[in-house]
Amino acid sequence: MSQHDFSAHTPMMQQYLKIKQQHPDQLLFYRMGDFYELFYADAQKAAKLLDITLTARGQSAGQPIPMAGIPFHSAEGYLAKLVRLGESVAICEQIGDPATSKGPVERQVVRILTPGTVSDEALLDERRDNLLAALLGDERLFGLAVLDITSGRFSVQEIKGWESLLAELERLNPAELLIPDDWPQDLPAERRPGARRRAPWDFDRATGFKALCQQFATQDLNGFGCQNLTLAIGAAGCLLLYARETQRGALPHIRSLRHESLDDAVILDAASRRNLELDTNLAGGRDNTLQSVVDRCMTAMGSRLLCRWLNRPLRERGIIEGRQQAIGCLLDDYRFEPLQPRLKEIGDVERILARIGLRSARPRDLARLRDALAALPELQHHLATLEAPRLQELAGSIRTYPELADLLARAIIDTPPAVIRDGGVIKRGYDAELDELQLLSENAGQYLMDLETREKTRTGLPNLKVGYNRIHGYYIELPRVQAAQAPADYIRRQTLKGAERFITPELKAFEDKALSAKSRALAREKLLYEQLIEQLIEHLAPLQDTAAALAELDVLGNLAERALNLDFNCPRFVDQPCLRIEQGRHPVVEQVLSTPFVANDVSLDDSTRMLIITGPNMGGKSTYMRQTALIVLLAHIGSYVPARACELSAVDRIFTRIGSSDDLAGGRSTFMVEMSETASILHNASERSLVLMDEVGRGTSTFDGLSLAWAAAEHLARLRAFTLFATHYFELTVLPDSEPVVANVHLNAAEHHERIVFLHHVLPGPASQSYGLAVAQLAGVPDAVIQRAREHLRRLEETSLPHDGSAAPARPGQAPAPLQADLFASQPHPLLEQIERIDPDALTPRQALDLIYAWKMQI
Repeated sequence: MSQHDFSAHTPMMQQYLKIKQQHPDQLLFYRMGDFYELFYADAQKAAKLLDITLTARGQSAGQPIPMAGIPFHSAEGYLAKLVRLGESVAICEQIGDPATSKGPVERQVVRILTPGTVSDEALLDERRDNLLAALLGDERLFGLAVLDITSGRFSVQEIKGWESLLAELERLNPAELLIPDDWPQDLPAERRPGARRRAPWDFDRATGFKALCQQFATQDLNGFGCQNLTLAIGAAGCLLLYARETQRGALPHIRSLRHESLDDAVILDAASRRNLELDTNLAGGRDNTLQSVVDRCMTAMGSRLLCRWLNRPLRERGIIEGRQQAIGCLLDDYRFEPLQPRLKEIGDVERILARIGLRSARPRDLARLRDALAALPELQHHLATLEAPRLQELAGSIRTYPELADLLARAIIDTPPAVIRDGGVIKRGYDAELDELQLLSENAGQYLMDLETREKTRTGLPNLKVGYNRIHGYYIELPRVQAAQAPADYIRRQTLKGAERFITPELKAFEDKALSAKSRALAREKLLYEQLIEQLIEHLAPLQDTAAALAELDVLGNLAERALNLDFNCPRFVDQPCLRIEQGRHPVVEQVLSTPFVANDVSLDDSTRMLIITGPNMGGKSTYMRQTALIVLLAHIGSYVPARACELSAVDRIFTRIGSSDDLAGGRSTFMVEMSETASILHNASERSLVLMDEVGRGTSTFDGLSLAWAAAEHLARLRAFTLFATHYFELTVLPDSEPVVANVHLNAAEHHERIVFLHHVLPGPASQSYGLAVAQLAGVPDAVIQRAREHLRRLEETSLPHDGSAAPARPGQAPAPLQADLFASQPHPLLEQIERIDPDALTPRQALDLIYAWKMQI
């Protein structure tokens, strides 16, 4: 670095400051020789985030300039770390030639890496979508646009209200979310990681409409069904602008816009998505999730598609049943088995094609594409035997590309280097000019050896040597004492302490040819590589359609394999409202258990809309409820399900209110979170929804909680939503008396020597008791505490029940006497009933005094 003058007023630092001014929000990686350097605040920030050394050079306003650097050839790891931390980086390269530059070498930002627009393999999670989203509008109506730059998928939708919007953002989980700068501060959307404000004019509808039509080479957006989505088009225009700005080039792989509607999918709100642990568990990891059990896809693009299906189950029976038929066809005679190894050879074509479109594909991307294209003919041969309509459609899109396969086979060596920078990528025989140039530079060594032998013979000087160095080029070296005997055609090039170096006209001619051959060979190779990319871009559209079809084929083959190996069966959709599951199982819990899983039935129809589920803690109520939701969800993606048989009508939403924790950041207690989730369900559930309610009302006093649970259950029964309502309030088991669509079931347990054994079987009718003390004993609560609790329980049971041991009858319109001995519950005392019947104004003072004495005796 010493060759650079680092004061703030040097031309080089002025160049740096000018470029940095255009990228105030990004870390500027400024290329200097073999390093990317960062200065000022960027250097301080990067040193902290990347744990690299912070140094200082030169002066600015009398202070040393902070500086930090990383080697350019190992930049990828550092960039990956910064992008994962949510940072954006502007890559500034030397585009001028240092040899011909007067003053600082010309530099410019060639690319901006942001969390939502990265496409490099090393910076991405191969099994997760990496999305960029933009948002416009207000709570009456939002326009949402979503772009996956690593596949070219681009979609828009319009959404009413914050609640639906936040649920959709939870589903998509974008790496970056662009919002207008004129929105108020601290709106819910801005609290998401990756939220960035953009100038309001970036969201202009007219500009966005024009940019989109230009991108897709269309007159209007009618063909995409998006013409009237004013807000969504504004958001999509902003996304396209941002993508172009960060990529600094054309985006040929973004070819269409899809209009998504919430009505097409089964809606899951953010809480339900978390509770069901579809692809992320409650701790934020990926173990023991639904995806971890059902994903054995052969390709990363298949895994990503399956994840999208799980997060967006469909309501359209035609598509669902088409997928079921395809899975059935692949299961017949195990026809999925020969497909899977072929698919493994295909790899992640979707993202390779995106990098080709972005002109950032690396040699190994092209080698993988070559291998994928070579594997397609055999795959086609297998597909020809599959008769399911959906598989036939996919086979139609999975074309073979013999010309491209041949081109890449001829052009790219078998195992190319990671980058094109140093050449060595293009195969011998592909280009005559390149072969000739490479031959020249490779044969230089032999030529020099021959020359040395020839010159020794010609001059009779045995110590003569032919050599090369980077600064002076080729030379003939003679010891100082023999220099005077040099032939007349030797021209002195350099004098050393003990030797003289010469050049001859022949050696000079060879030098010009050899040195230029090496650089010309590299330039030629880079040109040929760029031409290859351009040729592939011409075929991008059909190749992308092929990649999409391959991903779906992979998912369907995977679901067939899972159905076979996990004993899943095909669910049947019917028109009349019902949900009948025979011997249903929880797909994840079943895999984790070391003992056999106890399967259970669910039966809901028009006459039974709600099951009140009672039974002990740990008895399996939550598992039973969640497995029902997961079976319904799997059925709606077209998958087979973990049950002996399943018959169901299509649902519009799945709600789960299971367990809760404090939302400390949002300033809400557990009970507040629980009530917010309950409110959402009561407002939004319909008679076509599936609702799971677990332990509503446990976060407040017993009577408050019981009253809330009771009223919520009644409301859901009247909405006629299919509901599983688990509770410890045994009082709710009388609901079927007043609500005919409600039935009781319980999970059974047995006590043996005051120890509890969970049987996990769901049986009709209410549970007989709660087994709370037995569970506490199992959890290791000290025996002395358990014994004391038994005494309290006996006393409470005696005071809360009449002496004959029967439950006191309920008055009309009043909750019945608690059937469960409850810590805070007690029966009205007989004296209270007497007091209720007395009219104080009709008593003489003497009668009042007598009554007080009598009551004192009774107490």
